[in-house]
Formats: sequence, structure tokens, C-alpha cells
Amino acid sequence: MTEIDKEVEQAVQESAGQASADAVQKTRGIRKSRNGKVISKSGDKTIVVLVERRYHHPLYGKQLVDQKKMHTHDENNEAVVGDMVMIQECRPLSRKKRWRLIKVINKEVPAAVEGENKQ
Repeated sequence: MTEIDKEVEQAVQESAGQASADAVQKTRGIRKSRNGKVISKSGDKTIVVLVERRYHHPLYGKQLVDQKKMHTHDENNEAVVGDMVMIQECRPLSRKKRWRLIKVINKEVPAAVEGENKQ
């Protein structure tokens, strides 16, 4: 298991209060986790996360960027626009929501606070 997988499992245990990560993994299988930036807060308990994937074109070798917007469930309304977050795949929660927020990696500092620190 990679370090990220261990982090995700620990965060899932803390947030869901589950007894054993091994038992959960056997019943549900391994779930994908992604890191991305919150670009929108749409409604209560919902955020939109932009996930970027970089890859090389198979023939020409040019580096390309694939961007996807993931509608994500944010149970405690922790994340705000600009935050870097970790999300994990889950069961369908609504028509578009298939991901849930695991943790906020970096909080966005408001522009007003940044201006005060510089003076």
C-alpha cells in the first residue's frame, strides 16, 4: 500500500468511525482517490473539484493536460473555493455526485488577509 492509500484509509476510518480498514477494503474494494482544487461551491454540502491529469501523447510525445470536474459531497461544508482537497470515490449520492471529501490539504488564504500581512 502506498502512503496516500494509508492516509485515505485513516481519514475514512476517522470520518466514518469504522472498526477495521481491512474488513472495509474486502467488502468494498479499493476506491480511487484524487487531489484537486475546489473551483465552485454549488449548494449545501456540494463542491466542484477540478482534477488535472498530465500524460504524454502516445505518438507525438507532447505533454497534455486532461481536466475533469468532479461534483463532490462535503458533509461538514469544510472546503471553500481555492482549497486543495483530497477526494475519494463512493456510491452515487445524487445524479452527479460520485465522490466525497476526505480532507482539505491546503486552505486558501483570503485576499484581504494576504494584503494585511504584506504591509
